[in-house]
Amino acid sequence: MAGEAGTGDCLAWAARDASGTLLPYRFTRRALRGDDVSLRITHCGVCYADVLWTRNKFGDSKYPLVPGHEIVGVVTATGSGVKDLRAGDHVGVGTYVNSCRECVYCNEFSEVFCSKGAIRTFNSVDSDGTITKGGYSSYIVVHERYCYKIPDGYPLDRAAPLLCAGITVYSPMMRHKMNQPGKSLGVVGLGGLGHLAVKFGKAFGLQVTVFSTSESKKGEALDLLGADKFVISSDKQEMESLANSLDFIVDTASGHHPFDPYMSLLKVHGVLVLVGVPGEVRLSPLSLLSGAKTISGSATGGTKDTREMLNFCAANKVYPEIEVIKIQDINEALDRLVNKDVKYRFVIDIANSLN
Repeated sequence: MAGEAGTGDCLAWAARDASGTLLPYRFTRRALRGDDVSLRITHCGVCYADVLWTRNKFGDSKYPLVPGHEIVGVVTATGSGVKDLRAGDHVGVGTYVNSCRECVYCNEFSEVFCSKGAIRTFNSVDSDGTITKGGYSSYIVVHERYCYKIPDGYPLDRAAPLLCAGITVYSPMMRHKMNQPGKSLGVVGLGGLGHLAVKFGKAFGLQVTVFSTSESKKGEALDLLGADKFVISSDKQEMESLANSLDFIVDTASGHHPFDPYMSLLKVHGVLVLVGVPGEVRLSPLSLLSGAKTISGSATGGTKDTREMLNFCAANKVYPEIEVIKIQDINEALDRLVNKDVKYRFVIDIANSLN
């Protein structure tokens, strides 16, 4: 690539500083180990985490930084100890690539909660002291435990968002038994996470109501995504008319918003799961005490849930809505993501643009 920095056989785009601007870059992946899988990356989803770390919003970014943790591709080589994957398999890699594999959470295949800290797919210090680099790159080498088989026939470009956005909503929905047909689900916010919460809800047989501040999203919520009802959350009268009507709410909104109005919509023993990152969570204790309601949080999921989710999506034809872009357009795409100008997930066509 013209103007690229670094050396090595792995082509990538990396941020060099807190401006977050990504440019061509080369580096070397680790040598294949006995329990490793090497895969040629075909697609990588674009997550808001890519914005946060390329622009050093947490103050811990390690440059040059190669983002991307919604990775899919084709296996090109396996270590001598790998049994379940082989060259040519379609696979995915999600938000973490290592964990202690010894603690109670790892033993339950909930590695995201590893007692020693799961090693993130990019910008983390791995067990060998190297800094992990993500999927805006030509290939990746990862321990087989964190590499997921994509079911035959499932489109690779649409599989990418499942590795972060998908599992982020699927895991808590299963944990709180939101897969009971006939129950009622509210989804707050209609972006990358929200649209998948709607799709999972419908696949589970739920009655789904979308809450948004934007009337312009009504058509797609009802006609494209199949929601049963659409509510403008600022309409106090309409919100009050739905009091005590929902079994579950999945809140995907990251902007500041009140919580008491949503808690009032839950039935007795109702559950609100927070998967977005608002500035703060403030609510009256009575919103919990009246009706024995629950508010919970969640972020991604373990390897067991992820494999289960991928198979569920294939069996039930759950496909994320995506906009495929070239790697050369990634800086514009990140700006558009900040401005909420995407329906509903960017996916980079690595195979046909990174060269």
